Amino acid sequence: MSLPPGQRDVGSFPRFGIALWEPPPPIAEPAIIRVAGAVARPIEVPVSRLAELQRRDIVADFHCVTGWSVSDLHWSGVAFRMFYESIIVPEARPESGVSYILFEGADGFRTTLTLADALDDGVILADQLGGTALDSDHGAPLRLLSPRQYAYKSAKHLCGIELHIHEPADDYRKGIRRRFLRWLVKPHSRARVAEEERHRYLPAWVVRGIYWQIRRLWIWAFSRARRP
Repeated sequence: MSLPPGQRDVGSFPRFGIALWEPPPPIAEPAIIRVAGAVARPIEVPVSRLAELQRRDIVADFHCVTGWSVSDLHWSGVAFRMFYESIIVPEARPESGVSYILFEGADGFRTTLTLADALDDGVILADQLGGTALDSDHGAPLRLLSPRQYAYKSAKHLCGIELHIHEPADDYRKGIRRRFLRWLVKPHSRARVAEEERHRYLPAWVVRGIYWQIRRLWIWAFSRARRP
């Protein structure tokens, strides 16, 4: 199996995220997606409305910026382009010049994609993995999936979408974890796997080893936190 530069296949799909030792976030019932920002009318879209749209099944590899990969994951959901064109455009009415979309998860994680990246054919709002509904480890009830970008662009537990004309400031995580990411890691704004866009300023070969060590630190901290 051929992997992108700097990636290692870990076989099974681990729980992805920074605060690995925290419980899953509470999800509103019924689950909704708030759409706001550069729109004429903010809207709230029940996740159940995705059943009205044509479904999409994809098989894709999943690549974390810290260097681990999982191959041939089977996802199912709705293409984000369809959601955008069928619901956001007619109901929220985006302003002219929208170029960025910020996705927010119920866990507080926020990540931004260019409009062009978000409307890529491979980007979906996924609610199933491996033929079953997403569990809490992998973003239930709904997550963004952008396979051509590193995994920090694929927000879990999706609950909010903001449209922007200009690129919003980095806001990957609130509080200490956000500062950690901003100043130590400084994620790339595009994060395209094929171009190995890991760090906003530094070349990939400089940060590969650093990111792999960060992964090992997260695993160690997780194992310590899980001890009785």
